[in-house]
Amino acid sequence: MEVFYFLVFGGLSMVVAALELSKNSKDRVSTSSAFNSFKNNYLVVYSLMMAGDWLQGPYVYFLYSQYGFDKGDIGRLFIAGFGSSMLFGTIVGSLADKQGRKRACITYCITYILSCMTKHSPQYKVLMVGRILGGIATSLLFSAFESWLVAEHNKRSFDPQWLSLTFSKAIFLGNGLVAIVSGLFANLLTDNLGFGPVAPFDAAACFLAIGMAIIMSSWTENFGDPSENKDLLSQFKVAANAIASDEKIALLGAIQSLFEGSMYTFVFLWTPALSPNEEEIPHGFIFATFMLSSMLGSSIASRLMARQNLKVESYMQVVFAVSSFTLLLPVISGFFFGSKGERGGSMSFGGCVQMMGFCVFEACVGLFWPSIMKMRSQYIPEEARSTIMNFFRIPLNIFVCVVLYNVNAFPITVMFGMCSIFLFMAAILQRRLMVVAEAHKSKSQDWTAMREREGEDEPLTA
Repeated sequence: MEVFYFLVFGGLSMVVAALELSKNSKDRVSTSSAFNSFKNNYLVVYSLMMAGDWLQGPYVYFLYSQYGFDKGDIGRLFIAGFGSSMLFGTIVGSLADKQGRKRACITYCITYILSCMTKHSPQYKVLMVGRILGGIATSLLFSAFESWLVAEHNKRSFDPQWLSLTFSKAIFLGNGLVAIVSGLFANLLTDNLGFGPVAPFDAAACFLAIGMAIIMSSWTENFGDPSENKDLLSQFKVAANAIASDEKIALLGAIQSLFEGSMYTFVFLWTPALSPNEEEIPHGFIFATFMLSSMLGSSIASRLMARQNLKVESYMQVVFAVSSFTLLLPVISGFFFGSKGERGGSMSFGGCVQMMGFCVFEACVGLFWPSIMKMRSQYIPEEARSTIMNFFRIPLNIFVCVVLYNVNAFPITVMFGMCSIFLFMAAILQRRLMVVAEAHKSKSQDWTAMREREGEDEPLTA
């Protein structure tokens, strides 16, 4: 069965390499040297930030268990992280728009470094503080950096289409290659070199410090709304009014919450799905395979977004529909194949089928990130970008907290079936978003044409 894992990983590696090496002029966008310098600077920083995040993932649960905490205690720590992201996320997002995105990015680095430092303590209260700090940092990671990039890109008058290039490369590197290397590096530090499960967190703090130094030395500040007369509550009102008054923004928020909620639920469920009878599976290698699948998706996304005649709103309907089917596979597999594995044995045939489906789902995740970033850059107003993006994360964090709290209350097939339904709903809402966006664009074009005709009809005066 070990051959199966190598075949899947090797096959995906060859496909990703072939896609990257076979790009032609249609797949590449001609840019300027100034933009390339700007893009490369952001990619270095973003990769360092994601390395600081990915290094912690493989060993956080293991570290807590080594300190003697049971599943319930660890679950409450995770809930604290998502809860703090929900409660404080909108506040820090609004402050990023008001006080500056560069400052917010630096705050992310400091907050996450402090969170890493708490991992040295076996005290539950200290670890709880670390999870709360980590939740705040996560909100900044997924809002402040993107907001800074979009504002800076527009401020420097770069072609709007080039933004898609930066998004796809950031996901290819930060959510793909860096994730794989970080997992292997964390394993090297902990197991091969014997530094223990705290070592990856120390390494993460180092990468975050390096990234912070680059931000402080090379980034300029930008704001959402720099006016002095708007307090925090006013920022919230601006964001809430934008969501309530523009159906496109509301639809985008619902789509993001449905997909990311299902994605984070998948993170907790894929291990018991592939080893329902505690079969022996290589978790680290499977994680690397999933990340390679995500790289494949981001590579495909870069090709799709390079086509000027292909709309993101169009192909994302297919992505959501396919992802819905892939998370239905555990239900189908359980019905046809049952649970035939044995404790300590190899992955069952049903597990292999599910793993292939999960790889497709991760490819959809790779497609999702740069595509949703592109749509957010189009529809979310600049003056409250970070605030609105963190508003989107409120239902997501509520959903994940509920799932974590009730993870043992429902069969795993029910949880996957629920996620599949949510993803299908996202496909329907994506269709609605495309219709609304096209109707809005058509009205704008009609209004412009009417104004031009009125201007031509006005009589000339002496």
